[in-house]
Amino acid sequence: MNYAVIKKFDIANGPGVRVSLFVSGCRHRCKNCFNSEAWDFSYGKPFTKGTIEEIITALSPKHIEGFSLLGGEPFEPENQEGILSVLKEIKKRLPEKTVWCYTGFEFDNQLLAGKVGQKKTVLEILSHIDVLVDGKFVEELKSPDLIFRGSSNQRIIDVKKSLEANEVIWLDGVWQRRMGSGDIYER
Repeated sequence: MNYAVIKKFDIANGPGVRVSLFVSGCRHRCKNCFNSEAWDFSYGKPFTKGTIEEIITALSPKHIEGFSLLGGEPFEPENQEGILSVLKEIKKRLPEKTVWCYTGFEFDNQLLAGKVGQKKTVLEILSHIDVLVDGKFVEELKSPDLIFRGSSNQRIIDVKKSLEANEVIWLDGVWQRRMGSGDIYER
């Protein structure tokens, strides 16, 4: 697995100050993707054990709320083993940190249904994720008023509650409000 960049002070991809890993490789190729250079699986640098240590070190300060995983596409089959290794290490060494993941795949119809890579690996990855923002970016549904997602078709999912309930459970609170206003969106 390769990665495009590690952002050590990210405030755009989840609540609070976060460390974000942008992996390389994506077959979705969404129109006007903000990170199209990361579509190429060979883009960026190789992901190593040293990369995991760099992420753990960056996550360690108390003011860092959590880790966000983006792409490219984290759930591409080629990326799954690398993603699983970093998530296991984060949850083992820093269990208080939240993990958010952004994917173009749908949680219920593709990931849980076993349509992406190895179902066992996907389920194990999901077990280490707190919040999943799912669905492809759709240019026609784009809005700058959306918080933590680029287009209105994307869902902000509470993964733990969804796995327990065996249905999609939206994350309470953050998905409902527009940036800077009290307007409520319908699900």
